Amino acid sequence: MAAQPTVLSPEGVVQPQPLRVRTTASSLGLSVTTVLVGINVAVFVMMALSGVSILEPNLQQLLKWGANWGPLSLGSQPWRVLTSNYEHIGIIHIFFNMWCLLNLGALAERVFDRWTYILIYTASGLAGSLASLWWHPMVYGAGASGAIFGLAGALLAALYLGKLPIPRQALKSTMKSLVMFAGYTLFFGLVPGIDNSAHIGGLVGGLALGTFFSGHLRDAPEERQRWRIYAIVGTGAIFAIAFEMLRKRYAPLVR
Repeated sequence: MAAQPTVLSPEGVVQPQPLRVRTTASSLGLSVTTVLVGINVAVFVMMALSGVSILEPNLQQLLKWGANWGPLSLGSQPWRVLTSNYEHIGIIHIFFNMWCLLNLGALAERVFDRWTYILIYTASGLAGSLASLWWHPMVYGAGASGAIFGLAGALLAALYLGKLPIPRQALKSTMKSLVMFAGYTLFFGLVPGIDNSAHIGGLVGGLALGTFFSGHLRDAPEERQRWRIYAIVGTGAIFAIAFEMLRKRYAPLVR
């Protein structure tokens, strides 16, 4: 059954609405958020079925399933900067990340069209991975939190700059919730073992993309597609340059 779309109430609370609301779902009736959560959960289940601990997977298991690690990510296996965004370090890790994604995704479905949402999520995750490599290339990294922080940043920029038809009180309340989410999670990320560099990288990436798209949220589909192409080309160039700079900086580590 298709997930119910959501809208903002006058109080700024995301509430379910009848299925006649505009479609942001695929031809299978699945929202982008549902698909993203499904991919993350599927990877976690496959890891568990292969014998990976659901509580404390070891470093070799994480590396086998695509974790981000400088010597490989900056060397012969650059795909890890993407795959690491869909791998989680235990059931508690994936539970909290998916809970955040479900809540932020409900709002993102209403603010962005499907392809802009996917672009922001993916690009923010990559930005988080690159920030993590820059800060501590020898630390194993995994999880969707960089991409989730990117969604929060993009929503903040879009709601503040996008001139959307949302009641002022609801807008203030929603933005306050987003700022509190980002602030609290970054503070919690000061605990050892949590990669705040990925959080910050994703947040900055999301803020940049949200700002870029904020003036085009209500454009015709063809116009939005044109701006998405600009964003893909621009972010692709930025990531390529940043990745090459990291490879040169940590050349002695690369395998």
